[in-house]
Amino acid sequence: MALRGTERSVAQNRRAYRDYEIEDTLEAGIQLMGSEVKVLRQGLASIAEAYATERGGEIFLLNAHFPIYPPARFNHDPRRPRKLLLRRREINRLLGAVKREGVTLIPLSVYFNERGMAKLALGLAKHRRKEDRREVEKARDWQRDRGRLLRERG
Repeated sequence: MALRGTERSVAQNRRAYRDYEIEDTLEAGIQLMGSEVKVLRQGLASIAEAYATERGGEIFLLNAHFPIYPPARFNHDPRRPRKLLLRRREINRLLGAVKREGVTLIPLSVYFNERGMAKLALGLAKHRRKEDRREVEKARDWQRDRGRLLRERG
């Protein structure tokens, strides 16, 4: 899922594309407190070490870091579990894929949509082994070098 022109990314998980084979992406809402939204608007959140998991039939974002917003009266816990807002059918599809195929739910980016709502791009991903990562990096480097060579030749 690529970001459209009106959406601006707040936090990205760049390592996800390197460490995982992303099979499918899904957009989910996030249940946030007011101070967390303020931190997101400042672009201070981090989802580099985050992942999503199931708890009691719901899907939660764990280990995402939203630092404390000092001017707020009632602040939040920086690493608290945050509920992802998905339809029941989407939750069942994700949980079925996780149980059957051994995939992981990885957050790819957090952004604000055209209505100003905080959204999370969630990816169904399989972990890459070290050898696979090297092959992907070699292929990417070759594509970049090939494009450079073709541009130089004319």
